Amino acid sequence: MKITSPATLGFDPDRLQRIDRFLQQRYIETGRLLGTQLLISRDGEPVHFASTGAMRQDGVPTRPDTIYRIASMTKPITSVAFMMQVEEGRVALDDRVDTVVPEFANVGVHAAGGSGGYVRTPPERPMLMIDLLRHTSGLTYGFQNRTVVDAAYREAGIEAFHGNHDLDSMAGILGQLPLEFSPGELWNYSMATDVLGLIVQRLDGAPLDQVLKRRLFDPLGMTDTGFVVPADKVDRLADCHAVVPGGVALYDEAVRSRWLRQPKLLSGGGGLVSTSADYHRFCRMMMDGGALDGARILSPKTIALMTANHLPGNSDLTSLSRSMFSEATNAGIGFGLGLAVTMDPARTMLAGSAGEYHWGGMFSTAFFIDPVERIITVFMAQLSPSSTYPVRRELRTMIYGALVDSRVRPGLVAQ
Repeated sequence: MKITSPATLGFDPDRLQRIDRFLQQRYIETGRLLGTQLLISRDGEPVHFASTGAMRQDGVPTRPDTIYRIASMTKPITSVAFMMQVEEGRVALDDRVDTVVPEFANVGVHAAGGSGGYVRTPPERPMLMIDLLRHTSGLTYGFQNRTVVDAAYREAGIEAFHGNHDLDSMAGILGQLPLEFSPGELWNYSMATDVLGLIVQRLDGAPLDQVLKRRLFDPLGMTDTGFVVPADKVDRLADCHAVVPGGVALYDEAVRSRWLRQPKLLSGGGGLVSTSADYHRFCRMMMDGGALDGARILSPKTIALMTANHLPGNSDLTSLSRSMFSEATNAGIGFGLGLAVTMDPARTMLAGSAGEYHWGGMFSTAFFIDPVERIITVFMAQLSPSSTYPVRRELRTMIYGALVDSRVRPGLVAQ
């Protein structure tokens, strides 16, 4: 990867280097993370790219082209594929979900039942497509372990990529289970983007993996992104670990990885693998108004729509979230169409720009795009859950601390 001199694009090289030392000393040498990779660019030009530590527990060093499980960083990709269909007039944000997923025609809302069970009551309004994109659908994730609805998801096994369900049968089960709340009332991190992936698949008339490859990965040159790691790329796949009671355990070993075989459930919410370079190309397309190297994916107005806050009443996640888990902190953060949006940097207690958008994955991957400063950051690691360490917040602080030529001049303090 060609690296542009940081100083020519407003970064202090020494301050960027201290990020690498920070990761090495705080996370690699202490054994908190096995390995990391960090890519920072401005105006689409990489100014910093660093790999630290190992990609496998046997000590194989992290490679520039290491392949990572990106988990929920899949969500913005699936959301872009859906918005391409919106632009084509196949679907609209205010369409009812059950027009494409009739399995949801009689979905009800959870209400307390006898003996710890539940009963379903009619929702205040139907679930709309926009509810899937902004996580106001009333759906949930079983791994949150909060309610009897979460427990029903776990019992049904509908979140397993290699379980008994494909996207169609997943929808059949979800349509029988109650919603956590009426659509549009609250925010809850959920399987909504998996349902969105099913909609993309049905509207296109082809499996989701083929749709994403044809619509996004091939045009954008994302040659290492997909639901399966090919046999000739296994040597580039990192091991993945998870925090368990008493320590850390190997969650998914590269040479025996689940991602080496085709999943039955093509999860538009969390199933992809990718590289820093590939995901950076996706981010460049977003930052540059929907196009990259002559490939037009979306229009600038659609990108602007996706990266605006769509939470009801222009709320932030603090006031609307019911979720026990999220890939974003809540204060000052809204939610757009498939990703989080910074509304008020002061409330986040982090340096940044209003309008910055971002998301992450449960294995500690993350990205953010600052359209004001035209900065893209892609961070890769492989430890679940992503909330184990505050590395994302630390990195954001240090990256903005290395930016010495801001394109926004602070205003004068009123006297």
